[in-house]
Amino acid sequence: MGVSLTKAALWTSSGKLEFTPMNESLLKEILSFVEQFSSQHPQEAEHVFEEPLQWSTTLVASDFKTDYDISDSDVQSHEKDSEGHPLLRLSPPTVYVRSFSQLSKLVHLADDKKLEEVRACLEGKHNDHKMRFESHLQVRLDPTTVKNDMELLKQLCSGGEKRVLKSVRYTSDYEFSNGCRAPLWRQVHGEICYLVIEPCDTDNLYITCSTAGVFLNGEGEESGYERTSDMYEDLLTLLKSQSPYFAKNINKQIKVSQLLKQKKPQQNSSLKLLNNDYLRKITIFKIEAGIMTPISHHYSKAEEKKSSKSSGEERSGEIQKKKQGPGAKTGALPVELSSESSSESEEEEEQSERRPESNTDLPSEYWQIQKLVKYLKGGDQTATVLTLCAMMDFNLMQETCQLAIRDVGGLEVLINLLDTDEVKCKIGSLKILRKISHNVQIRRTIVDMGGLQSIVKILDSPVKDLKALAAETIANVARFRRARRTVRQYGGIKKLVKLLDCDVEVARCGALALWSCSKSTKNKEAIRKAGGIPLLGRLLKSPHENMLIPVVGTLQECASEESYRIAIQTEGMVNDLVKNLSSDNDELQMHCASAIFKCAEDKQTRDLVRKYKGLQPLVSLLAKANNKQLLAAATGAIWKCSISIENVAKFQEHKALETLVGLLTDQPEEVLVNVVGALGEFAQIPDSKATIRKCGGIKPLVNLLTGTNQALLVNVTKAVGACATDKENMAIIDQLDGVRLVWSLLKNPSADVQSSSAWALCPCIENAKDAGEMVRSLVGGLELIVNLLKSTNNEVLASICAAIAKIAKDKENLAVLTDHGVVPLLAKLTNTTDDRLRRHLAEAIGHCCIWGSNRASFGEAGAVAPLVRYLKSKDSTVHQSTAMALYQLSKDPHNCITMHEKGVVKPLIHIMGSNDEILQEAAAGCVRNIRLLALANRKARLFY
Repeated sequence: MGVSLTKAALWTSSGKLEFTPMNESLLKEILSFVEQFSSQHPQEAEHVFEEPLQWSTTLVASDFKTDYDISDSDVQSHEKDSEGHPLLRLSPPTVYVRSFSQLSKLVHLADDKKLEEVRACLEGKHNDHKMRFESHLQVRLDPTTVKNDMELLKQLCSGGEKRVLKSVRYTSDYEFSNGCRAPLWRQVHGEICYLVIEPCDTDNLYITCSTAGVFLNGEGEESGYERTSDMYEDLLTLLKSQSPYFAKNINKQIKVSQLLKQKKPQQNSSLKLLNNDYLRKITIFKIEAGIMTPISHHYSKAEEKKSSKSSGEERSGEIQKKKQGPGAKTGALPVELSSESSSESEEEEEQSERRPESNTDLPSEYWQIQKLVKYLKGGDQTATVLTLCAMMDFNLMQETCQLAIRDVGGLEVLINLLDTDEVKCKIGSLKILRKISHNVQIRRTIVDMGGLQSIVKILDSPVKDLKALAAETIANVARFRRARRTVRQYGGIKKLVKLLDCDVEVARCGALALWSCSKSTKNKEAIRKAGGIPLLGRLLKSPHENMLIPVVGTLQECASEESYRIAIQTEGMVNDLVKNLSSDNDELQMHCASAIFKCAEDKQTRDLVRKYKGLQPLVSLLAKANNKQLLAAATGAIWKCSISIENVAKFQEHKALETLVGLLTDQPEEVLVNVVGALGEFAQIPDSKATIRKCGGIKPLVNLLTGTNQALLVNVTKAVGACATDKENMAIIDQLDGVRLVWSLLKNPSADVQSSSAWALCPCIENAKDAGEMVRSLVGGLELIVNLLKSTNNEVLASICAAIAKIAKDKENLAVLTDHGVVPLLAKLTNTTDDRLRRHLAEAIGHCCIWGSNRASFGEAGAVAPLVRYLKSKDSTVHQSTAMALYQLSKDPHNCITMHEKGVVKPLIHIMGSNDEILQEAAAGCVRNIRLLALANRKARLFY
């Protein structure tokens, strides 16, 4: 007999199946599979075996009906293969069957002798056929070998510059009891695990380790299983072929013979990878029958699912088989290359598992739960329900209890109970999964085992309790990226959105699940397309706080997308958000304030918040300074709302500014970012600058300039710059050495911090008592400024040009700038099309012209002709600074000639009609200089 069937069943010495309960169970499973195969897999059922199955049957010619040619005692099927041979032939007592379709028909004809026929088929003389399939079971790798190889490869990742690999890791942290890390439905293909290896000289390699060898799958984690390379004997061979650096340096690190010693498996069977009886039994029979080979053929979900119970089987028997079935659901994930959301970078939870050092440290509950799980595996329907109830009596929120269920294989049983038809079993299983899925390790294991697919499927159930429990479990599990992606790929988003239109409890659980899923950008779009926005808007009017929290939570998470912000404006949700700011529930207030924080980027929303009287409740929330999450949300909403000057006036009526200044110390950074951002907006109003000073706000603002948080530094420099426009404030800033601190931030690697610091320096230099001396006192400061003209960021360049224009008003500082090469660097920037940069660049050039031969140097560097083009800009501020620069440059005759050649006179004459007197004078002065040069040339031609 074949090795696979030999290991799965009990045989007599004469090669017959023993009459044991295990064999009876095996026969029933195979019978059920054969009966359903033709209807579930019509194409596969027509597959013709290479050689027929043959056995001694109890059937006679009279048992066969239509579709067969009957001649005396012989029978032949009408269906024939390509060579004309019948797919079924009976020559009593032997029957020959060549397809699953005919095998299924024969079993149906056997009526009450079905099990006898299956037994006779398995005992039949077709050993040669089976042995041919067993040749496919010869493997080179097993989980132990791969694990040893991984440990050795990890050693090659150390050694600094001498390392031959950068990193090696598994894609899944969960390891089955058989040592495999691949999902169970992929283990049917012989796959052991998936690796990501980062070589030193190529892109990441995504590798599948299987019993047949190793190969590249090319798609990355869980994106696909297709082979994209040749099959290699081992990891070393693959790495040598893919990484020239690895191939060249591996022998220098370690002898090849010691690196990867392949251990031949003692039992050459890919079926050993399947750690459950059911899959093993079904797969064995398919291999025996010739319908598949273990490594290369696709194994579909329908093949993994158990068929419906045969007549005479009890419901408890079905439940028991389900519990012993696979923990993971079949069907490869749809291929989807995606970048996930703005609110996540990589997997969000990387929590190491904390376990007691020894078994003696485990409490009694751990062992009691493990006993219950064993009962759960072996009990009938009644015992299963009672065991689930007993398990729920424990504190399942305790980590010890959660891990006890996982360690003894209870998760697999709980997940497979979800596939039964018994509502009580499903409810009991979901109640337990809902609680234990708060554990990071547990929820990752649920996803690894494919349990999330079954939970998503339950969302279609007509039973309300089941839908609510399933949605609440998804809310717990979908807290990391891969889980959220799985929910979307299996249609879970649409199903969850439909729950929002159910009764209160089901809708609440649906909103909870959507809240977790909405941390993914693609899920936000899926919720919108499924019609979730109006349903969320309707639920926002609910009087129930436990409903409002997940609804508002989902909305504030999605408000990072413009489509949601527009919908919140247009569908009247801002009014509801403002009303709930006055709730007694801190969590609800926090989410409402957070939603306003994100939506108030848009002016229309800021106006609506003011219209619905939402500014005063926001100020009131500042009193809850002990709740830092609420404080961060409230200060964020105040910051964004204060962008509108009208809102600042309203905030002032409620003394918001004084309260904000008081929050500048002893607060977490997420609060400080928002507080300082709000102060920067308030300081745009003259009265507010004096208030900040009187409340003692200047010193804490300057102190924050020494931080490292880039978002905070951007806001602090903006606030300091706004305060520096007041001369009294500037005196305090200078006294506190604030200018030096701002200047030092120009060295920050962040372009945002560099630009905001340079903008802040402009009012500081302009309003300082002795600006020239102050700037000169900063050692290396001017050289730093000039070097930043080499930046590629237009905002940085514009701010630096603005600062140079202020610095160049002092001739000594201008001389130093010139020595550091400011002229050619400014000239190099003149071809820009950015109007903001053009404005400040022209201003800087105009002020730099007043030193030495800089005017001529600008002309020689080619800066004049591009400046003439600036006059075509639609920005009037660009015209003003350009006219002033051209006026200064026109004092050099060579520059006048260039300007005249580029047609500068006509646009300057047009500008001379401007209402801006400064612009008029600059344009007129430039034209005058050009005209004087032309007149001088004319006189020279006449008299010399």
